[in-house]
Amino acid sequence: MTTNLETQSDEERRYLYVGVTVALVVLVVTSLLMFRSASSSQAAQDKAAQLITEIESAGARAPSSEVIVRLLGDDGGAVCADPNGSLSRAVLLSQLSTGAGGPGSRPIIADSRVVQGQLRIIKVYCPDELAEFQEFVDDLKFDDDVAGN
Repeated sequence: MTTNLETQSDEERRYLYVGVTVALVVLVVTSLLMFRSASSSQAAQDKAAQLITEIESAGARAPSSEVIVRLLGDDGGAVCADPNGSLSRAVLLSQLSTGAGGPGSRPIIADSRVVQGQLRIIKVYCPDELAEFQEFVDDLKFDDDVAGN
């Protein structure tokens, strides 16, 4: 095996390194300027305030507005991505079980409060999906006093 003799001068390599470094710095600065997920818009603040009102009217303690804005943004985030899709419904139904794996897994009669948060989020952030999701929830069997409260 033969190795070619290096003919590039140190000055040429220095230009290459400086050029690559400048390009990387430009890309990093551009990506930081374009990164908008941490910023909150007025629409996100308004929807968070509306959700807080909904939660408190139900008698529950609502998280802070900042938490809601970061979690749901102005479009409802993952909750509104596809609330009536098969996967979303399967995840909800899997959470309404004993929690055991395999043959020990059984559906349960959960408290009706279990889905109230999700219903309120859908009501505020994606109201066009609410009727279909409410119909799905109405078909589930709940009890109002499961924990003996």
